[in-house]
Amino acid sequence: MVAGTANDRMKARFNEWFWTSMVVAAVLHGALFAFWPAMGAADYGFEANELEAIELPPEVRIPPPPKAITRPATPVIGDTRIDEDITIAVTTFEANPVNNLPPPPTSSAQAEDITRAPMFTPYTVSPRVLNREEVTQMLVRTYPSILRDAGIGGDVNVWFLIDVDGAVLKTQVAEKSGYDALDAAALKVADIMKFSPAMNRDKRVQVWVSLAIRFTTTR
Repeated sequence: MVAGTANDRMKARFNEWFWTSMVVAAVLHGALFAFWPAMGAADYGFEANELEAIELPPEVRIPPPPKAITRPATPVIGDTRIDEDITIAVTTFEANPVNNLPPPPTSSAQAEDITRAPMFTPYTVSPRVLNREEVTQMLVRTYPSILRDAGIGGDVNVWFLIDVDGAVLKTQVAEKSGYDALDAAALKVADIMKFSPAMNRDKRVQVWVSLAIRFTTTR
């Protein structure tokens, strides 16, 4: 008797293996459902709390950007204001009788009188500022920074009493700028200011001159 092939033997025992596996699977599933803990649906609930509305702050309005700061100011020295009309009226004995003439003043009395307050002194050659560049640098240093940065300027008219050598003996504000700091800065220039002497024909004389000092900002 010739033995069958492996394929034949597997076919012959297929029914036995199939039903055996089906029985084992049924037993395992039955045991699983029998011993598995019972499961059920539990009740779940939730509680909704009342929402509290938050009041938003008012909308903040962003201001526009500040304006650009102007460039530092450059002080300007005005021209000396000197009356060009220095014509001396003709003196006659008819207009000035000898018996009514006052005594001639002494040189010391005349010098004392002129220093009291600004007054006109006859001269033919007006004094000139000799160190204008140095004075400009001084004005730049003394220009109040708070006014300069804000673009605020002004004109200060200052009386200068100049002696026969051109030195400044006395200063006095003639017209204010409206800002005390500018007025004080203008007076500081007298410490370094140098003039040429005033001449009355061929003689040096003391004179009062009015000088306009201008504080401006250049853009």
